[in-house]
Amino acid sequence: MQSMTDKKLWALVIGVLLIAALSAFFLISAVVDMTQNVSAAADRAVQPVDDVAAMTGGLATQMAEILHPTPTILPDPITIIHDVRSLARLETIQYSIEKVVKAESGQQELWVLFGDKLIFVAHGTVIAGVDLAKINPDDLWVDSGTLYARLPQPEIFVSTLDNDKSYVYDRDTGLFTKGNMDLETLARQAAEDEIEKAALEDGILDQAQTNAEYYLLRLFQTLGYPEVIFVQE
Repeated sequence: MQSMTDKKLWALVIGVLLIAALSAFFLISAVVDMTQNVSAAADRAVQPVDDVAAMTGGLATQMAEILHPTPTILPDPITIIHDVRSLARLETIQYSIEKVVKAESGQQELWVLFGDKLIFVAHGTVIAGVDLAKINPDDLWVDSGTLYARLPQPEIFVSTLDNDKSYVYDRDTGLFTKGNMDLETLARQAAEDEIEKAALEDGILDQAQTNAEYYLLRLFQTLGYPEVIFVQE
């Protein structure tokens, strides 16, 4: 009988302990949920304040930029002249030209005996541009924010034959001569003149001027002058 009573007491103790443990668990869970809800509410309450602070800071920065703008410093014409002169000879266009030149020596009546003639195929290069070292201080000036520029006249810098591509196509000599040793040299000189003449007739100098203005326009705009007018002499 005593044993049965002890068992009932132990069962009662265990039941009480289980109830106490469950009560403690639910109480802790409720406290944790409440803490999380309070933290989230606090975050939501702070967020508008942060947004307002960020907006206020942005407006303050914009107002500072309006009231105290950063000055734009443009180089004066003298500074530009130094920059432009450093480019020296601005080569703006190159022509590659082929010319056929005929050269001969000897009197017509005796050509069969002592004459010499040849056909020379010439390949040459002509380079033109503007010599910017010739720019003077009065060639650049600013008026109402517009930069005015007067460039030197375009000129031919190089007119030469390509010896690797130029050659004697045909040569014919009289019966009693081995040919004029200077005839090919004379043909080459004539070919150089013809090549330069062909480039000039094709408008190489006008194109050199146009290309120089286009190149310098971009340079001046980079230096801070969006409006540039080139003045012809």
